[in-house]
Amino acid sequence: MRTEEMTSRPISLGVGIPMIVVGAILAVLLAPTQQVLKDTIEFIGSLIGILGVLIFIAGLFVRKVPEISS
Repeated sequence: MRTEEMTSRPISLGVGIPMIVVGAILAVLLAPTQQVLKDTIEFIGSLIGILGVLIFIAGLFVRKVPEISS
């Protein structure tokens, strides 16, 4: 593998997984402690987690596009 092909995996692991973890912490641990903003915190935590999953999956399927020589 070339370095161009390998850059998507560190981004996927370095951005996607932490977003999933932070979203889970917000939605599961922090939301029950805040009664006034519980729905908003759950929504934001879920949104962050879902975006993390999308970034993780997208990073796994990225492939290098061949360059067009002119």
